Amino acid sequence: MNFVSDNLAGASAPVMQAMAAANDGSAAAYGNDAWTKRVEARFAELFEREVAVFLVTTGTAANSLALASLVQPWGAVLCHHEAHIAADECGAPEFFTGGAKIVGLPGDGCKLAPEVVTEQLARMRAGATHQVQPQMLSITQATECGLVYAPAEIAALKQAIAARGLKLHMDGARFANAVAALGCTPAEITWKAGVDVLSFGGTKNGAFAAEAVIVFDPAEAGQMPWRRKRAGHTLSKGRLIGAQFEGLLAGGHWLDLARHANAMASRLARAIEAKGKLRLAWACEANEVFLVLPPRAQATLATQGVQYIAWSGDALPERERLQHGEVVGRFVCSFATQADEVDRLAAVLADV
Repeated sequence: MNFVSDNLAGASAPVMQAMAAANDGSAAAYGNDAWTKRVEARFAELFEREVAVFLVTTGTAANSLALASLVQPWGAVLCHHEAHIAADECGAPEFFTGGAKIVGLPGDGCKLAPEVVTEQLARMRAGATHQVQPQMLSITQATECGLVYAPAEIAALKQAIAARGLKLHMDGARFANAVAALGCTPAEITWKAGVDVLSFGGTKNGAFAAEAVIVFDPAEAGQMPWRRKRAGHTLSKGRLIGAQFEGLLAGGHWLDLARHANAMASRLARAIEAKGKLRLAWACEANEVFLVLPPRAQATLATQGVQYIAWSGDALPERERLQHGEVVGRFVCSFATQADEVDRLAAVLADV
């Protein structure tokens, strides 16, 4: 019973089949192939507008290049203090931006509130040469605590930064899970709500190694071809990234995979709530379940060989702070998670 991460699942069958088909014969290199061109057009259809698309192989590359494309070295990127760009990317965002400062902010469930952003901006004086200048706000969809931003919440954050001219970035490592959970269109929670650049995740949702930087105003993507090349993500056999996305996006396959992962997480959350022995740290809104685990539950899970991650409780509301010995356990479901796995885990947790 391994619920550590959706990164642990392999690629879905249609994605592997698409890669195998693209492997035959020769094709133009460095993203000039037919697969990449078709995927670029497919993203334009998906987002209902012309977009600039840059395919890469890792989420760290996607986030770092997205930030670097719109932030100067003397700039600052505001984000939640537990955001991936602040806590899990080994300084890559700072490196690729040439030294821009990552400014972490608090927020329950790793969600940012407009008033928190506004307060931070008030402390950063416009034009002050002794301070970095805020140039971007980055949000994660779904958040590091498994919560999703609704379109109105994103629009409110955009409004909070509009007067200072900040760009809005969305880390969409689990973008598919958020779209599936909200039942909205990709456009409604991105550019229509004010997002300027999106890191579109594929790897956690059925791809082998495929991520995309989507710039919603192509005029702002002028530097990206050189930035991507300099970062080592302009693959000579770029068709194999394009093929992954072609397999993933065809027929709404990406959303089918995300719906399944979300459904498995919801199944687990409902089973836990029905027993009433453990409490959820945050509502289950996508494909992750966060449980407050007392010592006895931790011991039982270890005995049964259940694998999960002990997560930070810093983003819990004050009234829900952990008691002595408790931890937050993160349990992640993927497109490959089966109902019987979830039920086995629920049975283990029912005995704690």
